[in-house]
Amino acid sequence: MSSSDQYKREIMNDLAQGNTDSLDTMPEAGNYDNFDDFAQRSSREERRQLFGKALSPDRIPASEMEPELRTAIAQIKPNERTSVAQEFFKHFKQRHLNDRDLERQLGLSSHHPNHMTADDVSKLASFAYHNHPDVFHEVLADQPALVRFLSNPLVGAAFGAIAAKWLGHRR
Repeated sequence: MSSSDQYKREIMNDLAQGNTDSLDTMPEAGNYDNFDDFAQRSSREERRQLFGKALSPDRIPASEMEPELRTAIAQIKPNERTSVAQEFFKHFKQRHLNDRDLERQLGLSSHHPNHMTADDVSKLASFAYHNHPDVFHEVLADQPALVRFLSNPLVGAAFGAIAAKWLGHRR
């Protein structure tokens, strides 16, 4: 059994036994029905805090996150993918990173978000995850649809913690 499978099993056992010690560090969850409800009704700051804690390079190594990002970005709708690319470029521009320079540096097919492929957006996301994790978290807070398609056990554990809070509010 791989270490990630073992970790996932431990998290699920903890949740099944009602162990919510780590939930104290999570933002206070409103009475959300599901992830879509959370994505629509939660504040941007609440999402940023949650994603910042759950999706950081010190918790999930880049070698695990990059394939997850490729898969997730390939699954989101084209208009959502364009929005994700626009958000990354907006944040990079604020850091004086030129879109044309990023196109060359990352080997993108275009610097225009409307013309970018899923692979291009994945490269932008990976670049942000590696080099600008705060930008990565800001974009996820603005574009939470992407998170739905991440399947890494550590990501699942974070959302399991949220689910435990949702269920806790229903008792």
